[in-house]
Amino acid sequence: MKAALLAQDGSVLFEARRPTGREHGTDAVVAAILDFAADLADEGRARFGAAPLAAGVAVPGTIDEKNGIAVFSANLGWRDLPLRKLLGERLADPADGTRGAAMPVALGHDVRSGGLAEGRLGAGRGVDRFLFIALGTGIAGAIGINGRIEAGAHGYGGEIGHVVVRPGGPTCGCGARGCLETLASASAVSRAWAEASGDPDADAASCAAAVDAGDDRARAVWQTAVDALADGIVLAQSLLDPSTVVVGGGLAEAGDTLFTPLRAAVQERLTFQMPPEVVPAMLKDTAASLGAGLLAWDLLSMEVTA
Repeated sequence: MKAALLAQDGSVLFEARRPTGREHGTDAVVAAILDFAADLADEGRARFGAAPLAAGVAVPGTIDEKNGIAVFSANLGWRDLPLRKLLGERLADPADGTRGAAMPVALGHDVRSGGLAEGRLGAGRGVDRFLFIALGTGIAGAIGINGRIEAGAHGYGGEIGHVVVRPGGPTCGCGARGCLETLASASAVSRAWAEASGDPDADAASCAAAVDAGDDRARAVWQTAVDALADGIVLAQSLLDPSTVVVGGGLAEAGDTLFTPLRAAVQERLTFQMPPEVVPAMLKDTAASLGAGLLAWDLLSMEVTA
């Protein structure tokens, strides 16, 4: 878990990290989140002499932002968790003296929150249309429009990882075949490189290192992932026409080893489309927590205007 105290202008006042404790079960994860948030609020009181005005929390899985419900997370094991209510009650200001004066809490999806932070504070700052792609264990994305993230009619906007780029290809966890994340995620590259190298412990990072060292097997694995990712980006470019594609996540840590061939692959696939600028994310693994803080400030702004 990553957390931060965020000023209204987005500047970071304090940051901290803790393990989720998921090996101890779902209840332990929820308790860890609540304890972490309470300790962060205490840190704010101690450092600045005032309680935080609002909180934001970004989680993986399926969420109901409107009602503040973390609907489902396979990794963390919860279903229909009323996270906004739980967190708001836990963070009620003890100086208030009243019961039930819960702190305002914004709930967001981790990747969309990360995209929000990249759009306002990171690589997408000042860009009116961008696509954020997170290359991790899977692949997720977020559509940025004028400083906000478009979640879609049902909350699934930006799910580029489940765009089919190889019909009939590898089976995806979503049930489809040939989804982008089955070919270009860090886990997909790790699996392919482990098979090609004969080393069961090989991973995406070691594949990138082998590419840099000139290993032809690694280059073939890497190019397969790059080609699939380029196809996904070009499909998104045709539909959304973003001016910038921001790529983050663990695989993006390969730097030019990824971005040089990826930019070339995107360019060679374009016909009538205007080429997007393909850039690395700036905020690394802090993006989601910073995005959660921005959601909290947005929540306060909406309350003031209402």
